[in-house]
Amino acid sequence: MSKEDSFEMEGTVVDTLPNTMFRVELENGHVVTAHISGKMRKNYIRILTGDKVRVEITPYDLSKGRITYRAR
Repeated sequence: MSKEDSFEMEGTVVDTLPNTMFRVELENGHVVTAHISGKMRKNYIRILTGDKVRVEITPYDLSKGRITYRAR
């Protein structure tokens, strides 16, 4: 899967799951399960319930995603 295949959407963290997984509600109302990207994990970016995040989603599985940015 290349980077061009995926698309990004804004959402809000609804729930925190084990193993640094999060349930994110997107702007269009869909709920996806997302994990933190490697750069965010490396820089110890903390994500809490209620944070606005940008999620990268692949068109092959629309129920999973990767959190790439946390809004301030």
